[in-house]
Amino acid sequence: MLNSVDFSGRPFHFIGIGGIGMSALAYVLTQKQLPVSGSDLRLSHITQRLQEAGAHIFWRQEAENLRFFEQSLSSTPAQSLPQVVCSTAINESNDEYRAALQMGCPILHRSDLLAALMNEQKSVAVAGTHGKTTTSSMVGYALLAANLDPTIVVGGEVSAWEGNAHLGTSDWFVAEADESDGSLVKLAANIGIITNIELDHPDHYETLEDVVDIFRQFTQQTETIIVSADCETIAQYIDADVTYSVEVGNAADYTVTDVVYSANGTRAVVWERGSRLGVLRLAVPGKHNLSNALAAVATGRHMGVDFADLSTGLARFEGARRRFERRGFYSGIQFVDDYAHHPSEIKATLSTASLLKSGDVSLSGKINRVVAIFQPHRYSRVTAFLDDFAAAFADADEVIVTDVYSAGESAPSDFCTKKVGQAIALHHPHVQYCPSLDAVSTVLKERLQTGDLAIFLGAGNLNRIIPDVMEPFMAAELQTVQQA
Repeated sequence: MLNSVDFSGRPFHFIGIGGIGMSALAYVLTQKQLPVSGSDLRLSHITQRLQEAGAHIFWRQEAENLRFFEQSLSSTPAQSLPQVVCSTAINESNDEYRAALQMGCPILHRSDLLAALMNEQKSVAVAGTHGKTTTSSMVGYALLAANLDPTIVVGGEVSAWEGNAHLGTSDWFVAEADESDGSLVKLAANIGIITNIELDHPDHYETLEDVVDIFRQFTQQTETIIVSADCETIAQYIDADVTYSVEVGNAADYTVTDVVYSANGTRAVVWERGSRLGVLRLAVPGKHNLSNALAAVATGRHMGVDFADLSTGLARFEGARRRFERRGFYSGIQFVDDYAHHPSEIKATLSTASLLKSGDVSLSGKINRVVAIFQPHRYSRVTAFLDDFAAAFADADEVIVTDVYSAGESAPSDFCTKKVGQAIALHHPHVQYCPSLDAVSTVLKERLQTGDLAIFLGAGNLNRIIPDVMEPFMAAELQTVQQA
């Protein structure tokens, strides 16, 4: 049963407000003119955006933060205590959380708040092990282009709405639906999309069957289920209302033919239950992005949107941040940031990188080598999928592996990050282990050369070194220009 959420004017306080999922919800509440405060341990462009939107942010997590609205709101003392919103990572080891319990503040998991917001509108929930952020962003972007103006909450930042959330004016709500902690079962949507199902969070699930059970519960409380027919697990276990496929020969409601993958995007003819809808052109490359876009087409068509409007919007979609995000091109080297942290995601991302290398000239010139820089994410994931990670880098010419980003997990007593690199080296001839991000930066400055695509892979903080790595190549290019 969901915890009750009060939207009548009682304040909300977010512990860890700068998180990508938490900040999106906080932003929507500020745009609804509701009182919002929160705490975080560091300043970021995300917290700055929230401050500009009207949220009050504290830089320490302590009990006094919870009394911020006591004097400013004309309500009873009990009603001035905020509804405290937390992610799964927050528990009684957090001082502010303990204080909230002692003071009697209502405690909401972020999924409780998302579910309550969705229940106020017609909703599209985008679920799946991989592709949620891009697919939900594509759905939202396509609907914006069709003048439906939905409210959008996603787990990544999109330039079209300058962040990870947008408050729309229509009665539609598009949200990324997370299965990582089991909270997916709290959501009841009008339309649910499932992109794929794999075991990705061994810290929460023991088996793939446990994951399937969560998705089955999600389908049982969702009116219309749209799924990828290309996922064997979905095909075997999930009953769907609408299907889509980008694989040749797969029977589905929405299919594609005449597909042309290139370095600068994709072109395909889209079919709806055997009838030709038209041509879809995408600026984002890769087979996985065609699949994501086809999910958006199926969703829009189910809502009654013309294909012409959907295709126009999707043609302009440039992607979400950290999803094959081009960060720069200096001295003939392309720098790309990607959130991939599961073996399947890494394979898909490096397949796209290989496509850019295959002979098509990319937006920034010819690619000779793909250099993959990988930061493993969570000890539990690396331990569970070590063999799969080992075989995931076939499309890279060189691989650099650094230490695990723990995401709060304690390292097993017998764990050594070197063994990740050693496992990859059994399948790949050019692998190097670097024990720190500083060491990675030093190696890249020495090793990268004209014609390289340097792709930074991981859900941790690896991408923070990208500006430092790019700096000498930027300076060398500027010097060359000045001397010309």
